[in-house]
Amino acid sequence: MKRIGVLVFPGFQILDLAAIAAFELANIHAGKPVYQVELLSEEGGLVASSSGVSTDSRRFGTARYDTLVLSGALFIAPTSDKMCRFLRAGLRNARRVASICTGAFGLADAGLLDGRKATTHWSFAGELQKRHPAVKVQPDRIFINDGPVWTSAGMTAGIDLVLALVEEDLGVEAARFAARKLVVYHRRAGGQSQYSALLELEPKSDRIQKALVHARANLRDTLSVEELAEVAHLSPRQFSRAFKAETGQSPAHAVENLRVEAARALIDEGSLALGVVARETGFGDPERMRRAFLRTLGQPPQSVRRVARREAAVA
Repeated sequence: MKRIGVLVFPGFQILDLAAIAAFELANIHAGKPVYQVELLSEEGGLVASSSGVSTDSRRFGTARYDTLVLSGALFIAPTSDKMCRFLRAGLRNARRVASICTGAFGLADAGLLDGRKATTHWSFAGELQKRHPAVKVQPDRIFINDGPVWTSAGMTAGIDLVLALVEEDLGVEAARFAARKLVVYHRRAGGQSQYSALLELEPKSDRIQKALVHARANLRDTLSVEELAEVAHLSPRQFSRAFKAETGQSPAHAVENLRVEAARALIDEGSLALGVVARETGFGDPERMRRAFLRTLGQPPQSVRRVARREAAVA
């Protein structure tokens, strides 16, 4: 049985514990207890999260674990000397050590990320790089695996990380089973952007939101201004004016961003030819998709695919 130690501390973000469910569901899929999860802290006993909800924990000591996972917080939490020593010992004795969100600062404080690629919540990536110049911070990643050390972006990205750990241990079907039960995508590739095109647009009215949701669900269609305006129950002129006022983008620009995001996700999955990806996401042909990628990402689809394949080979 694989012992999983999840490290918590006063003020930790309780949403990070949601990732534990992936281990539990993997046990169900296997039909036997493959994982045994324990919550650990410096002093043991009840530990209060930032929300005020407390959870019980065991005091960490010399026990060995297959995997250690350090939770994060809404703000950067100082890492105690005792925690740093335990993490360094964990890297020597455990098969792998991981962090969720700002937990990366704890791994970095302990010296575990020096010379390694790592990520964290996008809003703290600059601070991580500033405090720890030896870390190769990659801010726009869902999770990163560099040797025995894994780091993930903020909050729900911890679920993506644990699904990847389950997949490494038990195979893709076990991870897919857990993802379905969790009602999450199986699984966002580690190289996928932390940003969502829909979230970035932040429309203020239900009408514009409805049009964007329609566009995201129908990327293979033409998605003309007239079609989107009809969904929003506005005239094309009213729609274009309202859309630009609420999102700061033209409808055409927003649709292109949605298509690039969807195409990048398909390319990360690696199973479809670029021509098929272009058709499935509404670009029509690879050249049009290539130009959109260069405008939005600064690199062509072929480069995105090479990176995805290289990461898959390493994994």
